[in-house]
Amino acid sequence: MKSSWEIGFTGCAGCRSLVAIKDFFRWLCRENEILHNPASELEMPRGERKLPKTPLTASEAERILNLPDITGPLGLRDRALLELLYSTGIRRMEAVRLALEDVQFERRMLAVRQGKGKKDRMTPIGERALSWLEKYLADSRPQLAHRSREQTLFLSAYGDALAPDYLSRLVIDYVKRAEVGKPGGCHLFRHTCATLMLENGADIRFIQQLLGHANLSTTQIYTDVSISQLQRVHAMTHPAR
Repeated sequence: MKSSWEIGFTGCAGCRSLVAIKDFFRWLCRENEILHNPASELEMPRGERKLPKTPLTASEAERILNLPDITGPLGLRDRALLELLYSTGIRRMEAVRLALEDVQFERRMLAVRQGKGKKDRMTPIGERALSWLEKYLADSRPQLAHRSREQTLFLSAYGDALAPDYLSRLVIDYVKRAEVGKPGGCHLFRHTCATLMLENGADIRFIQQLLGHANLSTTQIYTDVSISQLQRVHAMTHPAR
């Protein structure tokens, strides 16, 4: 049961208020202004643990990936971008910050710099995504760069780095056009990457490293979405199957 102190303190603002109250009474006790800390038993409210939105199936992801018109420079860029998001599960901000030097073709690795928490990491990238990136760099990016010295990997039609909001709208539009019945943008591909890899037997700790999660508990929420193995076991063992 919540104490009277906790009632009304929900969300980020409520948490900050509770922290301030606990710190204030702790200081009063330390300064001997009060004999007992009335806030010592306060418990911080826990945030809701929500499941990610329903991920794409492999066939739905392929339907989206095949939408860009690769005969033009922007369509080829979009195909390479979507393939990268699907292969690596990187975040939107991580994608728009990628530089040319961050793609290591020989090692089949991607350097993700200043990700969430200002941390750098290396993440593997699939051969198919690499082949589309090679085609984009050879046939499309030179047309978009004009005479720009911009070192960002993905460029707009004006030769500038992509804005995060533009990338979101771009991916959301492709998802809508595919008519898969699932809303989402860049994070939809992030969820799909993690979920499908788990369903195919990837270790949860590898997924943690791939997604750049500081805590394993953040990654474990994907195990609640990845239920194909549980379904197979249920079908084989439940007496009323």
